[in-house]
Amino acid sequence: MGALFIAATMARRGLLTPGNPVRIVRQFGALGRWGFGLAGELRQAAARSPERIAVIDDEREVTYAQLLRNAEAVDVRAGDRVGLLCRNSAAMIEALVGVTSRGADPVLINTGLSAHQLEQVCEEQNLAALIHDDEFAERVPGGITTKVEMSGGPGRPPTRPGRTIVLTSGTTGVPKGARRPTPGGFSPLCSVIDRIPLHAGDRIMIAAPLFHTWGFAGLQIALALRATIVLQRRFDPAEAAKALEKHRVDALIAVPVMLQNLLDHPPGRKLRVAAVSGSALPGGLATRFMDSYGDCLYNLYGSTEASWVSIATPADLRDSPTTAGRPPHGTRVEILDDQNKPVPQGEVGRIFVTNEMLFEGYTGQNQRSKTDGLLGTGDLGHVDTHGRLYVDGRADDMIVSGGENVFPAEVEDLLAGLPQVREVAVIGVPDDDWGQRLAAYLVLRDGETLSEDVVREHVRRHRARFCVPRDVVFLTGLPRNATGKVLARDLPRNA
Repeated sequence: MGALFIAATMARRGLLTPGNPVRIVRQFGALGRWGFGLAGELRQAAARSPERIAVIDDEREVTYAQLLRNAEAVDVRAGDRVGLLCRNSAAMIEALVGVTSRGADPVLINTGLSAHQLEQVCEEQNLAALIHDDEFAERVPGGITTKVEMSGGPGRPPTRPGRTIVLTSGTTGVPKGARRPTPGGFSPLCSVIDRIPLHAGDRIMIAAPLFHTWGFAGLQIALALRATIVLQRRFDPAEAAKALEKHRVDALIAVPVMLQNLLDHPPGRKLRVAAVSGSALPGGLATRFMDSYGDCLYNLYGSTEASWVSIATPADLRDSPTTAGRPPHGTRVEILDDQNKPVPQGEVGRIFVTNEMLFEGYTGQNQRSKTDGLLGTGDLGHVDTHGRLYVDGRADDMIVSGGENVFPAEVEDLLAGLPQVREVAVIGVPDDDWGQRLAAYLVLRDGETLSEDVVREHVRRHRARFCVPRDVVFLTGLPRNATGKVLARDLPRNA
């Protein structure tokens, strides 16, 4: 990535402003010694802005100097894998940075895992220790070390920097551990903030769980920007709206369902940035949110393995609310057919991507599946005449009903646009006559009514007959995991 692009982006986002010369020297010295991972980013922030409030959580406020001091007190063995089972808090950040500063590998664990799943993760990831919040004590399997020593901080960087391992979402089976690369310089940060206008010193609420790829990315960006990070242990839309106002938040890092829940309450503080990732934006959500909070919405499409693929700006979403946007600087996206050949513009194919932050493989595996340097996302999509990417659905979600290819996401997005519908999920289910068919699960807004026949007729008017769901089920809520993804396996089956 060009030095001119990096310099221009950093200048636009306030990262090259004048300051105390001694602090600036220490800032860049910290990055030179510790690198661009969490350990280096926290140290550069503490060197440049030690008195700035780094984190505001449910219990305390800590400055960058205090956050670093607490992180340096964490003492684990270099080379070990240490699990973190924590909700969003300053303590989690201190533990995360402390572990990686010692040359150990932190493993970010979903707080929604059952005791059985947690035991499997501890075994499969070969954890030497587990740092956890008190509320999770009963889930911790016997024999795992939970006491981490506290001592003076490391005076020098470890021989081998700690590598963060993020678990896949785990909506089915045991989640796999994906090894995240350490940024090699400023270019990954600039790729994102060039498109999403986050600035140095912003107040950023990270509502997405820090153990989630998007929450973790938000933390990396916030530390690099020397931002003040606002955290809440649990996302509650009413409390989040109050916190936006109370702490004068500039930017929100969230998952789409959180925005949907915010809209059930009176609009809060106008934001400069609301950046979401982790799942598709339901139909109409982008427009409704921007009508309430201003044209501040940015949608990043990516994955644990691919990091980012594309980013949609408010202008993109106003023009086409379902688009995933365009690849940011330094990212290349290709739409390929089953023979790995590019498909014509507008045709659906498999989405492949390359950038400098592709994951390094799953733990226990050295290889990663690539085609000509491109990593498959597992999604199907197409590109329009404006170069905007659209995600048509997961390749393994597409069903064949009576010989026709059907994308559940297409019907899901159509039904989400009904004014009576609060949230919806559409999946494929077995069918004795057609092989597979669609089933729709809808949650209605308070006081609204809708019949199965009206739902089917709406789909029949706007889509082909094989897209009409035979099963229409009304629920009080959709089953979701801790990152807001719908758990298809927990949806009831009518037949």
